[in-house]
Amino acid sequence: MTEQLFVHGAEWTVKELFCYPNEFIYWSIQIVMYPYMTGLVAGAFVLSSLYHVFGQNDIKDMARFSLVFSLALLPVATMPLLMHLQQPLRAMEPLFTPHFTSAIAAFGIVFSTYAFIVLSEIWFVYRKYFVEQVAALKDQAGIGNAIKCRLYRILTIGAYDISDEAVAKDHRAVKILAGIGIPVACFLHGYAGFIFGSVKANALWMSPLMPVIFIMSAVVSGIALCMLTYIIIMEWQKFWAGRKSSATAEQIAGAEIDMITKTSKYLLGFLIAAITLELLDLIFRGYTAMKSWDILRSVMYGKDFLNIFVLQYGLGNLVPFILLLMPRLTIRRAFVALCLVLFGVFMMRWNVVIGGQAFSLSFAGYMHYHLPIIPHNLETYKEGLFGALTVAATPFVLFWAINKVVPSLKSTN
Repeated sequence: MTEQLFVHGAEWTVKELFCYPNEFIYWSIQIVMYPYMTGLVAGAFVLSSLYHVFGQNDIKDMARFSLVFSLALLPVATMPLLMHLQQPLRAMEPLFTPHFTSAIAAFGIVFSTYAFIVLSEIWFVYRKYFVEQVAALKDQAGIGNAIKCRLYRILTIGAYDISDEAVAKDHRAVKILAGIGIPVACFLHGYAGFIFGSVKANALWMSPLMPVIFIMSAVVSGIALCMLTYIIIMEWQKFWAGRKSSATAEQIAGAEIDMITKTSKYLLGFLIAAITLELLDLIFRGYTAMKSWDILRSVMYGKDFLNIFVLQYGLGNLVPFILLLMPRLTIRRAFVALCLVLFGVFMMRWNVVIGGQAFSLSFAGYMHYHLPIIPHNLETYKEGLFGALTVAATPFVLFWAINKVVPSLKSTN
């Protein structure tokens, strides 16, 4: 028993009935956070592309905001993997030895390509703003202004032409990059579903629909997070504006509810597609009833019934769907619905990752994951509640820093 404590997963795995001695919940909360965070990246980019590629002018401000937020989410996409790895210093190997014979190595190529596309698109969108800031700060006194002027001068990369013709070329470049970025973003997250769906040894994961389900739920979660963050920022601005002028606060409130109402229509469409695919996969498994169906049925309809049908489908899908579908959408109702949507997508990731390891490969036992709440060593911190909260909080810190340089809610024309 003393030796078992040194096995990865032994501290949070509880076994029931007959399980093999070397079986544990190896993939814990960080592997739940990994597809969740990459999904947020892809979803935020898809939302921004609705305007840049398809010309949905009614969500122009939200599209610009979601593009910058996608950049803040991008570095965090790999953070759960780094925290889960026992040897994180070897994480750069897939980037230095790119090839497509390994899903993780292919991810390095796709991730690098996607990062280049996002950075390039943001540069073209905000290039005019960078040039204007250089001109505005050039003659201002103060070391702070001098540093900001130097920073914006670097960001222009020497391109100071802001004529109508040059700006029009920037818009065309943004449209091309966004068009290329949509399939890359989908592949970025779809490969996570591919990893799970191609594991033949696990009956719950092996499904050709898994990559598509992951992509669709990713778009749902990304749109929901952008809308939720947008609401929080606008409410904060309204609060401060209300202390100075009630008229300004009313203008902010009107713009806020108008944008949320328009964006919620797109969220509903993707939410319907995600729910349909998940239910289709569930029905298909029951209809085919492979030899592993008995153990899967005992997990889905027994051990994990609360997680799957109550928390994921009920509270995370059905309730927010009804809240968003009801007429005269309010900010409070939208806030609650968006929180539930994010919770539902998280539970989907949890049920796939943790639920897929809930049954023993002997098909005669079960394993339960007890999330470490209070860490007592580095391992229980990384694979516990505080490790997950660290990953979840990081993109908001990065967004705050990026927004100081690239204001996502300021018009750039």
